[in-house]
Amino acid sequence: MAGPRTARPLLTFSDGVFLRAGRPHRVLAGSLHYFRVHPDQWADRLRRLAALGLNTVDTYVPWNFHERVPGEVRFDGWRDLARFARLVQEQGLDLVVRPGPYICAEWDNGGLPAWLTGIPGMRLRTCHGPFLQAVGRWFDELIPRIAALQAGRGGPVVAVQIENEYGSHGDDHAYVRRVRDALVERGITELLYTADGPTPLMQDGGTVPGHLAAATLGSRPADAAALLRSRRPGEPFFCAEFWNGWFDHWGEKHHVRSAAGAAETVGEILDAGGSVNLYMAHGGTNFGLWAGANHDGEALRPTVTSYDSDAPIAEHGALTPKFHALREKLAAYRGPGTEIPAPPADPPLLAPRTLEVTRNAALLPALRAAAQPVRAPLPLSFEELGLARGLVLYAAEPLLPPGRQELTVTQLHDRAQVFVDGAPVAVLDRETASFTVPGRGARVRLELLVENQGRINYGPLLGQGKGILGGVRVERRLVHHWTMYRLPLDEWGPRHLARAVSAAPGDSRAGFATARLTVDEPADTFLALPGFGKGFVWVNDTLLGRYWEIGPQTTLYLPAPLLRGGENTLTVLELERFGDRLALCDRPRLGPPEEYVETFD
Repeated sequence: MAGPRTARPLLTFSDGVFLRAGRPHRVLAGSLHYFRVHPDQWADRLRRLAALGLNTVDTYVPWNFHERVPGEVRFDGWRDLARFARLVQEQGLDLVVRPGPYICAEWDNGGLPAWLTGIPGMRLRTCHGPFLQAVGRWFDELIPRIAALQAGRGGPVVAVQIENEYGSHGDDHAYVRRVRDALVERGITELLYTADGPTPLMQDGGTVPGHLAAATLGSRPADAAALLRSRRPGEPFFCAEFWNGWFDHWGEKHHVRSAAGAAETVGEILDAGGSVNLYMAHGGTNFGLWAGANHDGEALRPTVTSYDSDAPIAEHGALTPKFHALREKLAAYRGPGTEIPAPPADPPLLAPRTLEVTRNAALLPALRAAAQPVRAPLPLSFEELGLARGLVLYAAEPLLPPGRQELTVTQLHDRAQVFVDGAPVAVLDRETASFTVPGRGARVRLELLVENQGRINYGPLLGQGKGILGGVRVERRLVHHWTMYRLPLDEWGPRHLARAVSAAPGDSRAGFATARLTVDEPADTFLALPGFGKGFVWVNDTLLGRYWEIGPQTTLYLPAPLLRGGENTLTVLELERFGDRLALCDRPRLGPPEEYVETFD
């Protein structure tokens, strides 16, 4: 990057038109999240964005990805935002950064750290003093780094978003202004803007006087343009998120949007004199346990591991029919003399094959062996156990009278497999759920394996805790004296995996299994687990993600950089039912499609 220099913002606007260095400009952007793409693939995916005909890249910055432990902020490796920005610049692209502190993005907890949202009394996204103080400490680390990457200092950053779709959440205007001030005080001098849904309610709640107001939408751009222009005469119409696809929840269909329909709406935005950001241009993957969840008012709706989002550039980098339809549309709106790079070939794939599975440790003995026990009179939440993601195995020995006894779990978040004396007896997935077990006038070993299926990333339940937050009752009597095993699967390294895999074997239907994959030259592939029920897969020592037979996705994208030449070890933690083999496929299987367009009716 070039050194500091004094300059006005590179991207400005006047009379309803964007100006770049004083010349009329149309922002043709696409979202690509560095945290959803392996760093070794950043350059390749950025080349594909340039070949789509875009001139700008848009990314969020997830706080919880960079500060997993309070006070330990990292910007290395997968978190090297500056390296990502340099690669953006090398492609001749501008960069828009959306630092939050809340990002939504279908990302775990909307990007907010669980150690923060778990503090009793914390009031998120408000002028609550402790929240603002925590944001200030985070911004002290983050914002000067973004400031150093600004166009005025020789970098690619031309715009920074103030908060994120705040008008869908609240109306604490003082808070949004405090976020704006925090950006400016720490060195942001490029264009600042807000982005909210295209309704009066959302625009009222999220915009800041004196800063560009943008819209996020999936349809009817002419209505959005009219609304914004009626309120902000002289500002350019900017669709800061055009949803040309959509994300998926477990147990639903795979949401798609036709190439023709997406291109038609982009054409409407551009015909209205607007600028656009494709959300997503390349979706990537919720590797590990970073997928978030929604709540529909009745039940949790956890997001799948894939974040393909039916984007024009597929999860593994392949160029889809939507890519070519949008490329053709965008080419007509680029400035004169700007040539679009030729589309690159699709990335290579491993040849399909099957892998023999070796069953190792049984489920419960393995999980007990993998963690030190924590004891308390009543169940502790994930937050009380200092656990952001993963599993907790809760164990107690209640005295049950003779006959069938009903036990009730209250405030369960999210899903529990119930075992009595080692045998499975129930699966619970509601906040208040009951099950019956045979009592014999003696104590039984009761175990509940509770899975955090993703923290809520949007809506009034943002920041909700995980685990058993109420208690377990036999009729009206609480069960006391609990032992808990905290299982942060996404933090496990070779030592943890080896300890779990080598625990007591058995005829259990679930537990740990391994497979060996030998490759001469690493390449991308898609991993299927036929016959398996629900669980997690590691590739060598990296947690690839979560799988679940209910779909819609039935393959996990395995990027080439996670493999090495020679032998690789795949480790499976199966929670319900082992299959007999793993399969490498030469195409993704994301489930039966369903046409989907998000609207604000």
